[in-house]
Amino acid sequence: MNILVTINSSYLKPLIIMLTSLHKSNPHANIDVYVAHSSLSRMDFDQLEQYTAEQMRICEIKVSDTMLSSAPISYRYPKEMYYRIFAAQYLPQNLDRILYLDPDLVVRKPVDALYQMAFKGNFYIATSHVHEQFRKLNELRLNMPQDGPYINSGVMMMNLDALRQEQKVDEVLQYIEEYKNRLLLPDQDVLSGLYGDRTLTVDPFTYNLNEKYFRFYNLNPANPKKDLDWVRENTVIIHYCGKNKPWLPNYHGKFGEFFHEVTCSLNLL
Repeated sequence: MNILVTINSSYLKPLIIMLTSLHKSNPHANIDVYVAHSSLSRMDFDQLEQYTAEQMRICEIKVSDTMLSSAPISYRYPKEMYYRIFAAQYLPQNLDRILYLDPDLVVRKPVDALYQMAFKGNFYIATSHVHEQFRKLNELRLNMPQDGPYINSGVMMMNLDALRQEQKVDEVLQYIEEYKNRLLLPDQDVLSGLYGDRTLTVDPFTYNLNEKYFRFYNLNPANPKKDLDWVRENTVIIHYCGKNKPWLPNYHGKFGEFFHEVTCSLNLL
């Protein structure tokens, strides 16, 4: 199984926890973890490997970010977030597919079904958390393909073969330049704006559940209620996207217990 992460040192500890959860949930899988970065040190990789299971191999990918010099970034959205867009250009040519995972999530169940899913000609398999009215606004803001989904880029299967053959890097860079003043969640905006119609969507409650989506779903009286027991039984990946992180002192939410189940065995946070 091939896993891609794109990080800087500020997310090293959450990454270790995410990879620990991935191994615990997939104990018999041999996993190659491709770490795309531009600034990690040898000490960072030593710490990462110290906590890595024997069945995991850490593969360093040093990325040059000179072509992204004008792309909008911030503390919450650093330049490394763009690396997932160009993954097919720098990953080894012998890889045909890879699962991208954000470091701020925990994997609770086997990911085999997602990893082996057929792309059906698409570049990506991902989830969408956006309700219809907001999707229409994003369609106008980003000139998205009509009726294309606005995707969450935190969990994505990538069709590397198709991307190598069809992705145009200059087109991506031109899009970033043209829409840089409209980008709110930059990498997601770019992926949705360019490739929404080349993304196969899957159930967010199964593969990319965050607390905000969970809360809004349960506020709708037309939806059958789902509780933490349902999540514990059915959800494969919990995603702590946004500012509300369970490793921060001001965290508030119901999903923290899933994170702390993983951290209890690690002396990190």
